Amino acid sequence: MNIGQMMRQMQDMQAKMEDMQNRLGDVEVIGQSGGGMVVVTMNGKAEMRKIVIDPKLINAEEKEMLEDLIVAAVNDAKAKAEKQVAEETEKMMGGLKLPPGVKLPF
Repeated sequence: MNIGQMMRQMQDMQAKMEDMQNRLGDVEVIGQSGGGMVVVTMNGKAEMRKIVIDPKLINAEEKEMLEDLIVAAVNDAKAKAEKQVAEETEKMMGGLKLPPGVKLPF
């Protein structure tokens, strides 16, 4: 492989990465906690789009539990978004995995 071919491959990979990052806004993941009592919808860019809270949880005396469930649901959705991005990146890179600790686009 000559340097020209290598440069073209790098440009193709960069274009594919940009395309994938642009599509992440359309990806939707759902995280939940409390057996579905708190449900968070997030896009592939880890931007929260929606939260649904079971009315049974809305009680001033249970405020701390509700806050904990919201955090857990958001973290669940974020983990799912990161996993989906990693899988898409791996597919795009022909099965190569990202090095540990490298997360895109977060």
